[in-house]
Amino acid sequence: MKYTTLPKTDIKVSKICLGTMTWGNQNTQDEGFAQMDLALDKGVNFFDVAELYPVPATAETYAETERIIGNWFKKTNNRNNVVLATKIAGPGDYTAHIRTNGFSKEALNDAVNESLKRLKTDYIDLYQLHWPERTTNTFGVRDYTHNPNDQWDDNFNEVLHSLDAIIQSGKIRQVGISNEKAWGTMRYLEESKTHNLPRMITIQNAYSLINRVFEGDMAEIAMREEIGLLAYSPMAFGVLSGKYIKGTAADNARLKLFPRFARYSSDNCTEATKRYMKIAEDNNMTLAQMSLAFVTDRPFITSNIIGATSLEQLEENIDSANITLSDEILKAINEVHAEIPNPAP
Repeated sequence: MKYTTLPKTDIKVSKICLGTMTWGNQNTQDEGFAQMDLALDKGVNFFDVAELYPVPATAETYAETERIIGNWFKKTNNRNNVVLATKIAGPGDYTAHIRTNGFSKEALNDAVNESLKRLKTDYIDLYQLHWPERTTNTFGVRDYTHNPNDQWDDNFNEVLHSLDAIIQSGKIRQVGISNEKAWGTMRYLEESKTHNLPRMITIQNAYSLINRVFEGDMAEIAMREEIGLLAYSPMAFGVLSGKYIKGTAADNARLKLFPRFARYSSDNCTEATKRYMKIAEDNNMTLAQMSLAFVTDRPFITSNIIGATSLEQLEENIDSANITLSDEILKAINEVHAEIPNPAP
């Protein structure tokens, strides 16, 4: 396994991060336990979860993934061997069953305290804001359209003050953002610098062969400001395994169970995936291996968040960390990207 540190800290993390959002829905607790056992055995020391998980989010399954991780910590006593990241859910209809007061001081304190109970720990290494409170283009929306009726008030400073108090209490060590845009990222960094407040050290956004939107303004921010990308959906809901094109997807595959998750299923996505699969197979790799190796090796990546529903998938995904793509393969990938750029923003 390859390792790095969370930006501007001495916290050592594996370049592969274990994603967990299927546990409690597509995967049972026992299967989640087996995945954590395997990941840790193979050198993965970085786990990512959220109070929202499992996905799709429902009131009935709310926070079950955190409970599973907490039960594993209790059973194995492995808490100190894991760098643990979790998130507070942002506001919206999708999360009305959780709370409706956004990132207020009360909401942040309640969310942290409840996550700590479920996770059976007294500290969280990285605490993230799952998506912005304001109206912006997240979750597959390509372009920003301003909403003059957005009721959100600029509260970056207030949020950081609330997080600072929680850090001082010892309940969280570091903070990050997720599904954020360039403006929001720079506003958080500006407030941190100007007012000596906690610094957002990571950003967790979607990034894959068919969604390289981060390489626009965000990549420059990541490199110049030293805020590391934690890439989620590097396999594009399994599309970049090639299993849907080949017709080999199992009955419990995400897009079979939840066809409404169509972010990566357009005609352009399918065509791009076919071309990437040919490059991989021409170079004696699986598409999954090439897709993950591409993401892991980008200079702005701190860690690549991989998920799996089986141990076989998980092992292949983790082992991709040992693959370095040649200049010739990267050139072929970029030629496809030039013809079909970001079909799944």
